Amino acid sequence: MANSIATGVAYQDPQLNLVQFTAYTVATVPSASPAGQVIWVTNGASGAPCLALSNGTVWKQVNSPATTITT
Repeated sequence: MANSIATGVAYQDPQLNLVQFTAYTVATVPSASPAGQVIWVTNGASGAPCLALSNGTVWKQVNSPATTITT
């Protein structure tokens, strides 16, 4: 399987299973088409950083107040 980096992904490390997204602001988000895209928005959740998921028409904020990983 060939390694390819998706549009909007600044860095991908397949050995560590890490992805770093390109940072966008609300004013600079790309088109929401096609559906299924994920981006990092630095000021999206009432001014706080968040992930956003495209439904093909608009970007939807992915929000969870829960801490999933602590180091």
